[in-house]
Amino acid sequence: MLSKEIQLEVNKGAMLPLMEEFYTIQGEGFHTGTAAYFIRIGGCDVGCHWCDVKESWNAELHPPTSVDLIVNNAASSADTVVITGGEPLTWDMTLLTQELKNRNLKVHIETSGAYPLSGTWDWICLSPKKNKLPTQTVYDNAHELKVIIYNKHDFIFAEEQAELVNDKAILFLQPEWSKKEEMTPLIVDYVMNNPKWRVSLQTHKYLNIP
Repeated sequence: MLSKEIQLEVNKGAMLPLMEEFYTIQGEGFHTGTAAYFIRIGGCDVGCHWCDVKESWNAELHPPTSVDLIVNNAASSADTVVITGGEPLTWDMTLLTQELKNRNLKVHIETSGAYPLSGTWDWICLSPKKNKLPTQTVYDNAHELKVIIYNKHDFIFAEEQAELVNDKAILFLQPEWSKKEEMTPLIVDYVMNNPKWRVSLQTHKYLNIP
């Protein structure tokens, strides 16, 4: 149970439930292969059954950490920062992104879009989930739409989401890791027949890095 003072700081985004932070290579989507400092924020109620970081779901397991400390750690390592989760938009991202931008860092987010957009972003990767669809603010501002393909029906979902996102968003299909052998050939075939889409792979897992 958080003290009243800390809860107030969390509510305004001055402290955030930090799960982990690490410097690595971006493995997915448009910026694949580029160096980035990842900040993983705890807390998510979207509940994807194939989520590979389910330990991020319960925010109470991750200590509220001051934005100043998070930003200092990030600024010492990289010029690009990726905020991920969990679902980072569960929390107010305004102060975190302002402080990162004040350090002249490029700031990216990976989000399901399930909550309204907060914060100032150089790149928004929207990865929508069926059980809690994105808010309009994220559809309108996403730079990239990345749909995870777990089964054949997900191609239908992908097209539905492409109709809802803004027309400047770059479209990606990515196989869910446990189904990659089955789904990757289907994605390749689909993209060849529907070239508005691109293929995304979890290259960091092939490289055996975080």
